[in-house]
Amino acid sequence: MARNGTVIRTEGLNKNFGPVQAVRNLNLEVFSGSRFGFLGPNGAGKTTTVRILSGLLKQTSGNAAVCGFDMNTQRDAIKAATGLLPESPGLYSKLSAVEFLEFIGALNGKSGEVLNRRIDSLLGMLGLEGRQDDLLESYSSGMKQKVLVASTLLHEPKLVFLDEPTSRLDPSASVLVKDLILALAEETETSFFICTHQTSFAEDVCDIIGILNAGELVVHGAPNDIIDSMKVDDLEDAYLKVVGGQVDRKALLAWR
Repeated sequence: MARNGTVIRTEGLNKNFGPVQAVRNLNLEVFSGSRFGFLGPNGAGKTTTVRILSGLLKQTSGNAAVCGFDMNTQRDAIKAATGLLPESPGLYSKLSAVEFLEFIGALNGKSGEVLNRRIDSLLGMLGLEGRQDDLLESYSSGMKQKVLVASTLLHEPKLVFLDEPTSRLDPSASVLVKDLILALAEETETSFFICTHQTSFAEDVCDIIGILNAGELVVHGAPNDIIDSMKVDDLEDAYLKVVGGQVDRKALLAWR
């Protein structure tokens, strides 16, 4: 567990790509066992932030600690303590689900009976028992996403980064992933950092929300507190109020 129950702490985190500032002066604290939802439009800097915090990308300036490890000097320790499911991950389609998860387990130093039990447990929870020995090329996109979720959780990370975890799932599978996140956060104190465009998913799953716009953290707090403070009906209305995108109905129908 991270020191003082904090799994992420950033101080003045910035990331530039040439003249483009993708992340601007990010100051953020995420606590152990929490489910943090990171909302924002495309290009807001969400994925860049996740890549920095998971140890895949170096920041331009500022500091961060993840799971108690320093971002500048302990990147390998951060990678070992965290799991990452990117928005567009890859699969080895000529492997079965079990073979793929055994491969991922080996990459994380896991093997033997302990790994086998973990694989069986995750595949069972995700409703893939009976198909575990079929090649992944025969899976639907939703089933593949389930296997990827399982691969992210396989080594029992303290902190899991999920980038659009339900983007290819049907409604029932999305509910299953939601329930899995809630159960793991409650029973194991696994912390989740979830990037999503689905405000309803974030409102149901996350206990803290951050809304990013143009690389800057604009709103941060519990969903109900955000809704109340912005005097709106739900998180979607709050999100649209922050980032824009609301339809001007009068202008739209002005041609009539």
